[in-house]
Amino acid sequence: MRLRALLETEALGLRLLGGEDELDRTVRGVMTTDLRDPSRYLSGGELVLTGLAWRRDASDSEPFVRILAGAGVAGLAAGEAELGDIPADLVEACLQHRLPLFAVHETVAFATITEHVVRQVSGERAGDLAAVVDRHRRLMTSGPAGGGPEVVLDLLTSDLDLRAWVLSPTGRQIAGAGAPLPGALGAALAGRHLAATRTGRRGPHRAAVAGTTYSLFPIRNTGRGAVPPARDVRESVLSDWLLAVEADASDWPAARLDLLQGVTQLIAVERDRRDAARTVRRRLAQEVLELVQAGAAPAEIAARLRVAAPVLLPGLGAAPQWQVVVARVDWTATDTPGPGGVPGDIAGGPAAQALLEEILVDPAVSGPDSADRIAVAHTGEEAIALVPLPAVPAPLPETVGGPTDTTAGTAETAAAPESGEPAAAQDPALHADALLAAVREPLSAGLADDGRLTLGVSAAVHSAEGLRGALEEARHARRVAAARPGRVCAAGHHELASHVLLLPFVPDDVRRAFTARLLDPLRDYDRRHRAELIETLEAFLDCDGSWTRCAARLHLHVNTLRYRVGRIEQLTGRDLSRLEDKLDFFLALRMS
Repeated sequence: MRLRALLETEALGLRLLGGEDELDRTVRGVMTTDLRDPSRYLSGGELVLTGLAWRRDASDSEPFVRILAGAGVAGLAAGEAELGDIPADLVEACLQHRLPLFAVHETVAFATITEHVVRQVSGERAGDLAAVVDRHRRLMTSGPAGGGPEVVLDLLTSDLDLRAWVLSPTGRQIAGAGAPLPGALGAALAGRHLAATRTGRRGPHRAAVAGTTYSLFPIRNTGRGAVPPARDVRESVLSDWLLAVEADASDWPAARLDLLQGVTQLIAVERDRRDAARTVRRRLAQEVLELVQAGAAPAEIAARLRVAAPVLLPGLGAAPQWQVVVARVDWTATDTPGPGGVPGDIAGGPAAQALLEEILVDPAVSGPDSADRIAVAHTGEEAIALVPLPAVPAPLPETVGGPTDTTAGTAETAAAPESGEPAAAQDPALHADALLAAVREPLSAGLADDGRLTLGVSAAVHSAEGLRGALEEARHARRVAAARPGRVCAAGHHELASHVLLLPFVPDDVRRAFTARLLDPLRDYDRRHRAELIETLEAFLDCDGSWTRCAARLHLHVNTLRYRVGRIEQLTGRDLSRLEDKLDFFLALRMS
């Protein structure tokens, strides 16, 4: 279809601001974005819809328009809901680059324009997905009257004889038509998709599993709620959904490939809705976490938990128990860009947050809303989940081995009954190993040779007073997991050494005295000289005293590292070559 036809469609409410001579351009698709540089998602011919969230000041307009023009888009439509009138600098930039510019009235949803464009383009090119597009609004509607992605997938099956499933990056089925995809097959397809994405190849990716060929289409979150553009494919590879189609798309005509790409855009709307729904739970987790880390009074933390419990456990009113899970994704820094990447370190916090939200979903539960009882925050490079647990039923008289005090033990230490019934049926607490059992294969493919996921699980606690200890316990368990070989590792609280278990329960006055004696001289020196001695000490201990590994982590010359360690020893009177002094520093850092 042509831009002129869009302007003549009154229901879309578009107003032309510039580019009248270019209205005969052909529109091949539509993309909604607020990324400052969406070029990696453009193939040419799109009508780009934007809410202008990328614009901070007038200087941002010309680079944005230049990128769109260079990608060969058909036109730009800017919404008036955010800023009111379209900024003059954007109008001028579009005139400069001969890019047609439309204003979208605040009463018109981008989804309405997307639906219209995809329907028209589909009808002109093939017509075989007209039914899918006609029912686009059902995809975006939750509840019984809607149907979500299943509506589109059902029509793919009935109209095109294509079986398809929407999968998470771990292979969990989010939506599907007909019979569910077996868990092992979903994990295998997700692993193939992640491995292909890591090579930098554009989708769809072809995968043959058990004699059947599948085509894997990426579903990327590029809407209004999208994260900033990724500098490196590793920043998003572990969070994108995929569409798995039981067919070989390598011999499909271009028209059908374009139509399937349009379907992924429709499903991306569901992804945006899911992410928006998680905002409240993430905020609740962040608020509780900040109180716990700040040493707030248990009564204040308990009050915040009472607010969170109805959101996380609808109908229960309060959570009898809580567990804390800590996850971290670490990437090896590179000196040269990988496929689609740049040199330098990769932020792991957001990736760990998205992964932990996925990992904590019961793999037997499908659908985009199955994570509605999970609250995950991220601070620095860590993701921290606050998991409410229902009451644990009293053990039967013949039960053997499981702990009855869930403050001191969880399901990791309780043996499953000999009948083969899973321990989870007896105890709702999380199991460190079980959390990763179903996702280890696909995530290892996505992490490849330069990434690691480590995860730690605390014991269950009954009150706000125990959350601080649970958080430290989960962090220590994650460090135990990090010491193991493998790309994906987990550890439970029961695997901690006895002295680490005691740390959360050391009285505050003892903590302060102990840490002040060892760390205050270093903190004072850092304040005066910006020497980063505390950071150096933490890295040195984390690297087990390895000079070369620590220097590489801190991007320092080994001689510079030796100078800093010598200064630490001079200021504290300790010797970091002695195990006893290393242990004292380790404990002081963990208790500070």
